[in-house]
Amino acid sequence: MVFKGELLKMDSMERVVSLCKRRGFIFQSSDIYGGLSNSWDYGPYGVELKNNLKRAWWKANVYERDDILGMDAAILMHPKVWEASGHVKNFFDLKSDCKSCKLRFKASDLKDKNKCPECGGQLTEERAFNLMFETNYGAVEDKESVIYLRPETAQGMFVNFLNILDSRHSKLPFGLAQIGKAFRNEITPGNFTFRTREFEQMEIEYFVKPDDAEKAYKEWVETRYQWYLNLGISKENLRLRPHGKDELAHYALACTDIEYKFSFGWSELEGIANRTNFDLKQHAQYSGKDLRYFDDSTKERFYPYVIEPSGGVDRATLAFLVDAYYEEKVRDDIRVVLKINKDLAPVKVAVFPLLRNRPEIVGLAKKIAGGLKKNFICVYDDTGAIGKLYRRQDEVGTLFCVTVDVQSLEDKQVTVRDRDTMLQERIGIDKLKEYLNTKLTI
Repeated sequence: MVFKGELLKMDSMERVVSLCKRRGFIFQSSDIYGGLSNSWDYGPYGVELKNNLKRAWWKANVYERDDILGMDAAILMHPKVWEASGHVKNFFDLKSDCKSCKLRFKASDLKDKNKCPECGGQLTEERAFNLMFETNYGAVEDKESVIYLRPETAQGMFVNFLNILDSRHSKLPFGLAQIGKAFRNEITPGNFTFRTREFEQMEIEYFVKPDDAEKAYKEWVETRYQWYLNLGISKENLRLRPHGKDELAHYALACTDIEYKFSFGWSELEGIANRTNFDLKQHAQYSGKDLRYFDDSTKERFYPYVIEPSGGVDRATLAFLVDAYYEEKVRDDIRVVLKINKDLAPVKVAVFPLLRNRPEIVGLAKKIAGGLKKNFICVYDDTGAIGKLYRRQDEVGTLFCVTVDVQSLEDKQVTVRDRDTMLQERIGIDKLKEYLNTKLTI
């Protein structure tokens, strides 16, 4: 029969953080040395979830569309790039330092501009603090060798606009998509992996004719919002928030954030902005290259407008983890289960032997697992009793558990357990791949 339990939707970040460490999703970076604050390592399950998320984004935006091309720009770029983009002059926060405890605070977060919120000491006057990480390029460290770790992936696509036109002869509208690391020396990171100094972005720069920009902007807002819903985010936990005029970046005509309702409040997962033609014009001015688009039909040259959907991989990963986390009353016990979308689940199938002291059962289970690994992300586990093995896989979101028992040796069938319903079915070993493939593609 289908199990009917009482689901308890939990939104406590502490529970999710505990799960992430306990089951190998996310660890504190450099943990054995006391850790590096706001820096995180993705463990075996975490990297699979993160890769699945990036794969789903790439599939939806590159493979399933005819108007977007993928690329991967270098992290280190010519320093003129960041002068042209405005980051050298404008990419900063105002900050104050405590004269006593030496902690640094973002000025906009301070209620009392003179008093340290931690120790009560006196604060320095507000000073501009550039958010870009500086480093030196080459063997000699001087002013001429200073470059930056990129604070965003967008500029790598803008400076390759001419290369794409020359090599692919793309016609408007078309876009460039990229997933990559970015670095911002944030003063106040926090909330687990939500705000960090090293992070991954999923960005699209979609080039359109100026007259088509408003329509394209609205279409991208809806498209990106629907993507999160399609992958299982609860609608009540997702919203669109258009920016007010006082919030817009100096280059933006409009911007809408896709926000998720975390336990610490509504927070941005992705922003969709109409960046106008600011970036291409800036790079044309600083580089001396003609970055205008030539329209064959009108014989005109112009700078396209750009619609930019820009999302955080780490933020999205965290949102999907939080949204999928449930605690379920099963008789007198609590079952922790990660009801994550099948396309994102780190593991699709787990295989267990019911009796690990029976070599013939263990051997058959390992043989089945080995066969499944050619088609699915599959793990084999015999390190506990069957009940514990089920719970372990529930916590990491494994969709199906396959148990090999004594009867399997005779009838060549195994027990397949569904994560969400806990329904168990006997399936012939020769039909197992077909059964799982059907379930995982529905």
